[in-house]
Amino acid sequence: MKQERIAELERRIADLKARLPRHSVPPAMLQELESLEEELERLVQESEEDDETGRT
Repeated sequence: MKQERIAELERRIADLKARLPRHSVPPAMLQELESLEEELERLVQESEEDDETGRT
């Protein structure tokens, strides 16, 4: 489940970055990108912790 969400977040981040204008980036896009990256980081960390403890 977490791996699927991680993959989805990675796709959404890549898509959002591809759509970012070179100039005058709307604040909402930056906020969304930051939010997605924070969630991705959290899930990756949790996944790594689960791997270390043997949980899935």
